[in-house]
Amino acid sequence: MAKRNAQRTGALALVFMLAGCMVGPDYKKPDTWSPSQWQRAADKDTSQLLSVPTTQAPDPQWWAIFNDPELTSLEKRLADQNLDVQQATEQFAVSRGQLLLAGAERFPDLAASGSYRRAQYSSKQLQRIVERIGENAAGTGMGEMLSAQSSSISIPLLNQWQDGLQASWEIDLWGRVRRQYEAAKAYMKATMEERRGILIARQAELASDYMTLRNLQEQLRITKENRDAASEILQLSSSRYKSGLVSELDVDSARSEVERTSALIPQFEQRIAMQINAINLLMGAPPGGLNAELEKTAGIPPVPPQVPVGLPSELAERRPDIREAGEELHAATAEVGQAEADFYPKVTIDAGFGFQSFSFRDMGFWSSRMWNVGPAITLPIFQGGRLTGQLHMKKASQKAAALRYRKTVLNAWKEVDNALTAYQAEQKRNQNIRNQVAADARSLELAQSQYKHGLQSYLQVLDTQRRLLQSQTQLADSTATMSGNLVQLYNALGGGWETAFPEKTKAIAKN
Repeated sequence: MAKRNAQRTGALALVFMLAGCMVGPDYKKPDTWSPSQWQRAADKDTSQLLSVPTTQAPDPQWWAIFNDPELTSLEKRLADQNLDVQQATEQFAVSRGQLLLAGAERFPDLAASGSYRRAQYSSKQLQRIVERIGENAAGTGMGEMLSAQSSSISIPLLNQWQDGLQASWEIDLWGRVRRQYEAAKAYMKATMEERRGILIARQAELASDYMTLRNLQEQLRITKENRDAASEILQLSSSRYKSGLVSELDVDSARSEVERTSALIPQFEQRIAMQINAINLLMGAPPGGLNAELEKTAGIPPVPPQVPVGLPSELAERRPDIREAGEELHAATAEVGQAEADFYPKVTIDAGFGFQSFSFRDMGFWSSRMWNVGPAITLPIFQGGRLTGQLHMKKASQKAAALRYRKTVLNAWKEVDNALTAYQAEQKRNQNIRNQVAADARSLELAQSQYKHGLQSYLQVLDTQRRLLQSQTQLADSTATMSGNLVQLYNALGGGWETAFPEKTKAIAKN
């Protein structure tokens, strides 16, 4: 007896020891391209732009640097209203449900059952059994009695009652279930990062569209001012023509300039309406939904002199697409182990306990009990190459995921480098255009003064006015472009350190 118990104990110990094993490769975070290899990191202007004091963490609400209340209000509402973000949130909920499904296989299945049957069993079968018993008991009084009475045996209708519990548990000897759970968890994290990426992209898109809207509104304002200035010149030219001081050519030229400038206004109004509709769509609103607040004109949000965009050395931790690619690689690695585990035996323990009786009154008695317990072992012997093909497929998927991760990292640094180049170049261009606008404004003021005193022809005034309109338009474009480039820089750097989920997603993540 003691020897048998020792054997059972040893067998159980071996099973639990094997249950701690996992076949397949373990995930290791791949080495990423080091920022020390980035040549722009040594650039003085770049290092100053990207430097953030250690006491100041990058703000996830980075749009606040523009100090624009309307932009801030829109950005704060975006996460809950944008339809793309809402879809990504629900997709995250789907992946979390898949994780719960994968995790359920780590635990035993337990089910309760109950049944009732009213049945008529075969009398002939029972007769054969009694006859066989009589034959075996031949030569005894009991044998002759059973043989004589077997033909008269009949079975009445019976009521059969049964209830109980059934349990089944796969012993995860080779880590198949754990690898499956590991992959599902990594996929869930990947969908979470995908949602973060969509949110950051939509935040950047909203900010860029907002900059474009304010740029168009500013250009409309400049155009109207130039139209009014041209109208004043037209009135002056008409007055001077009546006095015989100028020719009719000056009047016609002035009128042509008024009409030319006025013709630009409907174009800007159309583009403004289309830009507002684009913002309405981003905010999940129908056309006209946000017109009341967006039609209120405001200047182009200026770029502050110091911009805390964060250190690029943290790029791999900040960019959602890099983190998403890393989790996808993690999941692909775990699936290789899952495919390898399919080659090994699968051991399942089934057990049951309950009561069974032909009378409902007897169901509660211990003598009506029934039970069963035992292992089931499944060993794949011939699968026609299915398991081998599946393993090769998972290994190839892992290699592809590793290449995608590497490409994602390189693409991220390319986007950062491009965004920095564009932002710094536009800063210099913007300053040059500001100087040009100031010079053109002084030239126009001087030309108008000379024209009023008859010292200059109207053609000179017209040429100077057109140059000023062009430079003012370029300045508005440049200011909006510079703000937009800064938005793209934040986007390339992964936005803020963290981007909060809406309350609905937070609740999903906690459960």
